[in-house]
Amino acid sequence: MGSSVMFKGLFFKAASAVAVSTALITSFGSQANAQSVIKVDGSSTVFPIMERAASDFQKSGGSRVTVGISGTGGGFKKFCNGDTDISNASRPILKKEIDACKAKGVSYFELPIGYDGIVVVVNPQNTWAKDLTVDELKRIWEPGSKIKNWSQVRKGFPNVPLKLFGPGPDSGTFDYFTEAINGKAKASRTDFTPSEDDNVLVRGVASDRGALGYFGKSYLEANKGRVRAVGISRGGGKAVMASDATVQNASYQPLSRPLFIYVNSTSAKRPEVKRFVTFIFNNGNKVVKQANYTPFPQKAYGQILANYNKGKLGTIFGGEAEVGLTINELIAREVR
Repeated sequence: MGSSVMFKGLFFKAASAVAVSTALITSFGSQANAQSVIKVDGSSTVFPIMERAASDFQKSGGSRVTVGISGTGGGFKKFCNGDTDISNASRPILKKEIDACKAKGVSYFELPIGYDGIVVVVNPQNTWAKDLTVDELKRIWEPGSKIKNWSQVRKGFPNVPLKLFGPGPDSGTFDYFTEAINGKAKASRTDFTPSEDDNVLVRGVASDRGALGYFGKSYLEANKGRVRAVGISRGGGKAVMASDATVQNASYQPLSRPLFIYVNSTSAKRPEVKRFVTFIFNNGNKVVKQANYTPFPQKAYGQILANYNKGKLGTIFGGEAEVGLTINELIAREVR
């Protein structure tokens, strides 16, 4: 939502005790430092990955990086306007965003960074909902839904008011979840508490016994004890929990999805941006795993980086989120 994390950047030491010289050196340092800042914004889901990558990059002597949370849609608005160098996204770029970037002359690299399982969570005091079906989620979240009590969700559930928390309309998680569950992106009931910042959603679910929400898997791992995930089943099958294994083997469906970063092609010509992107993908498996998401095999990160270095611009998607794409399918499509 507007919040950002800023990592300490390059600093410059005055080499002379003469006041005028010191002022000139300081002024030069400020200008050089401003030019070297790498601006990142977008998805709160991808934020933990980029926060980790930026921190490690800084520790290795890299340039200053700022990482904001505007949501995937909010991030693309800034990116297509030329205001950021890298945009974090929890879904592929949409047709309207492709057009907006084109109108501003912004071309880009689309770089998949890892996979996520969107988790559906409840308050730890909820002792009844161990799992939910895709159909139950649809009846809860579909436009015009009148379900306001847990007793309406499933026979045997108690008479407890249902309070809903979910990503806001600028969130890629909102787009993907509504596409996967309701059959159309952004098709959702509106009487819920929205936020593009997943930390706000965690706090909401943690504060109400009857709460239900959804967000990226990393925020569940970081808040164990505050919220509890439920298993998801579809078509009468067994309920499946989100984990690296179930995301990798495609059994956690339909809520497994790829995560991306988009790099402005003009920014990519700057040495510090090129170094940062190279650093991310040379350490892709490590930083994604440390952020509690599901990484690709390290070999795949090398192949994606090779495409970047070859100058492969644009998106491999048709301007809309694609539900059900497995890791192997994505990598095969990306590296061909």
